[in-house]
Amino acid sequence: MHDGVAVVAPGATYVGKQGFTYGAGVSAETVGAKQVCLNVLPMPPGVRAKAHFHEGIETIAYMLEGECAVYYGAGLAKRVLVRTGEQCFVDADVPHAPCNESGKPCTWLVVHSSGSDQDGIVLLPELDAALAARLGG
Repeated sequence: MHDGVAVVAPGATYVGKQGFTYGAGVSAETVGAKQVCLNVLPMPPGVRAKAHFHEGIETIAYMLEGECAVYYGAGLAKRVLVRTGEQCFVDADVPHAPCNESGKPCTWLVVHSSGSDQDGIVLLPELDAALAARLGG
């Protein structure tokens, strides 16, 4: 596949279990990464990720542009707002659901401590329903 160094050009995309189309970056799928991956997540205004957690996998998300709320924790009862230039760390096994409530697009750079951002995802539809009821829609 490569000789120890690889470049991933922009343009390739994929749809993740979380419900978004990602810009494919460095990952197991693109370069054979085993312990880390980085992908681009553009989020249009008004969209929300499916509630989920990454089993045994840590996440760092850098807000490249815009701002986005992240609901997290038991029942997704907690909320943090992440703005341009800020990084958000989500520990392994913590339920979360980013929600772009800003009215403008935002773009994340997302890093996981696994070769693929789709590894270890556990969807939580019961939390989707609870969050939708709380936020309306």
